[in-house]
Amino acid sequence: MRQSRITALLTAAAAVALTAIPGSAPPAAAARAASLTATLSAPDPAALVDPFIGTANSGNTFPGADTPFGMLQWSPDTANPTPGGGYSAGSARITGFSLTHMSGPGCSTAGDVPILPTVGDVRLTADDSFSSSAESAQAGYYSVGLRDGISVSLTATTRTGLAEFTFPPGRRGNLIFKLHGSQNGDTRVRFHRDSATAVQGSVTSRDFSCGTAARYTLYFRMVFSRPASGHGTLPGGSAFVSFATGAPVLAKAGISYVSARNAAANLAAEDPGWDFAATRSAAQRSWNALLGKIAISGGSPAQRVVFYTALYHALLAPSVFSDVNGQYIGADGKVHTIGAGQKAEYTNFSGWDIYRTQAQLEALLDPEAASGAAQSLLNAYRQTGKLPRWQAYGHETYVMVGDPADSIIADYAAFGASRFNRSAALSAMIAQASRPNDVRSGLSYLESLGYLPEDGSYGCCRFQAPVATTLEYNTADFAISALAGRLGDTAAERRFRARAHDWSNLLNKSSGMMQPRLADGDWSAEFSPTSLSGFVEGDSWQYTGMVPFDVAGLAAALGGDGAMRRYLGSVLSGFRGSKDAAIANMGNEPSIELPWEYDYIGMPYATQWTVRAIQDKLWRDTPSGIPGNDDLGAMSAWYVWSALGMYPMTPGTTTLALGSPVFTRAVITLSDGKTLTIEASGAGTAEPYVHSATWDGAAWTRAYAPSAAITAGGTLAFGLGSRPDRHWAAAAADAPRSYGS
Repeated sequence: MRQSRITALLTAAAAVALTAIPGSAPPAAAARAASLTATLSAPDPAALVDPFIGTANSGNTFPGADTPFGMLQWSPDTANPTPGGGYSAGSARITGFSLTHMSGPGCSTAGDVPILPTVGDVRLTADDSFSSSAESAQAGYYSVGLRDGISVSLTATTRTGLAEFTFPPGRRGNLIFKLHGSQNGDTRVRFHRDSATAVQGSVTSRDFSCGTAARYTLYFRMVFSRPASGHGTLPGGSAFVSFATGAPVLAKAGISYVSARNAAANLAAEDPGWDFAATRSAAQRSWNALLGKIAISGGSPAQRVVFYTALYHALLAPSVFSDVNGQYIGADGKVHTIGAGQKAEYTNFSGWDIYRTQAQLEALLDPEAASGAAQSLLNAYRQTGKLPRWQAYGHETYVMVGDPADSIIADYAAFGASRFNRSAALSAMIAQASRPNDVRSGLSYLESLGYLPEDGSYGCCRFQAPVATTLEYNTADFAISALAGRLGDTAAERRFRARAHDWSNLLNKSSGMMQPRLADGDWSAEFSPTSLSGFVEGDSWQYTGMVPFDVAGLAAALGGDGAMRRYLGSVLSGFRGSKDAAIANMGNEPSIELPWEYDYIGMPYATQWTVRAIQDKLWRDTPSGIPGNDDLGAMSAWYVWSALGMYPMTPGTTTLALGSPVFTRAVITLSDGKTLTIEASGAGTAEPYVHSATWDGAAWTRAYAPSAAITAGGTLAFGLGSRPDRHWAAAAADAPRSYGS
């Protein structure tokens, strides 16, 4: 199992620090170790990122070079590639280094234009061997040594990548372009040699294996630092260029989803030189500027690596989709140009996943990017009449269920994104939630029955799982209500908050579970709490608690706080990254809010213990250290929030349910330069329990963060201990707000 270079370094420092224990070694050794650790963790958080985390255990991440929200991700693909990420930890063979990847999806996509370096005679080589010990990666950088003495180093800008290929002395080097090698194959390919130092081409691929048959075209231009000595084509549509023996070959690539001209313009604008070190340094600075918005101290070396890697993964998507001239392919398939004030157009919205965690974190740390992403969703509505459910490369895929764009947009607005047309967004959200359409399938049933029946007729767009979909529509309706309230539309606020409470129509009080229901009002006779029928990627155990905007109402409907405690005790009785009966699956989204619901029933100490147990068991600084698909940063964002000691429980609001911090200190720089400081002097693995808290020096006895925390900043300080405090924040008035009907 791979251990990252930085983890090993910090672990060694921590081991030295242990010599400060009386009777073992001079304290000077501990001081040097502490100094080293501080130096590594404070000014250069990018150096603590281990991109190999998540490349096993179905995390589906990738280790290659990229920048925040980048269009291009130049990364190795291995034999037995993972969906989207393309890289399987433990594989001994690389099939190429492709220009595009998606981090953590459950479906195949991207992997466009794999390029494989070889030496000697040119032939279509399937792959090349390598050793994981010859790999290295940090945020914005990747390198590896291959068979036959070839080495590859990669770095990136937003829309371009720069590679250094080193071939062994005395042997001709080749770059083979596997033009039909996208993860979902390619229907059309084009390759043209412009000169001895430049090639261009395009590939057309299906955008998502789980979605529609929609396709995108990726255009690329690649320029070489020295002339090629030969070129040609190979069977199956591949092409190659060759280089005589000599110095390393630098190759820089620009991509575009609009045109070859735009790919060339992106390359000329973003990386006009040939300085690999400078480009790598710029990528690292871009990551440090964003990762550095949260400065942490304390915790173990492994925890710091896991934290900054999770933060890194949470900020890879949505992806920039527009070119430097502002052009992009719209959701209608036509070329559009971004409007005045929009930084960029974005795509790749894993809607069902990211509304729970990632959207809030993105808006908090980069409100400009979040504003552009919100405007991108609104642009899709203007072009097609639909806010996307799950968008990939500009196209709607209809993957998963619900209407998550409502929650994403409301989350963005609540956590600081303001540079988009919020009134127009609210109008679009209300329109989509008011008339039947491809995203809100079955909307008429909500109006007539107040739930989606198991025996209903839905007719289109990959409809599935009526219980889960009803609950998702309820959350979306609450998000509309929250944004309407923020913008002063009290009529819409009341209307959609009322409809959000349709969840109660699917709660069978006899069983205490959410259940499928028929159109005549009867409960489905085939119900089992462990069955997936009526649900998506989960069962009734996991979905019964999915009322994030009214946990108090759910508890009352179940029979009171005692009944809610028994439900949570059952569903959270174990922590695994797989679907088990009566066990929350903390590697998948329907379960990730459940530990925080103890805050609402006077048991915040149970939230504190449960969240820490999940962190310690499922999140590690190894390739298998993400407990399932990362889903474009949704799961990683959960870890970031939980390590800070809080969770954005209620979509569309600033409600942050509290746990306990992993680190002794975290300073979050807000968009206006103010800071939110979280202090926990006793933080440690064995000290998860909150005994006291203060807000700006005054006692704080609530199980939620002050409303000013993410707007005005301040200091939230915790006193922690190793034993539960059953009295702190245990009163009914101390619970986070629930929004009743």
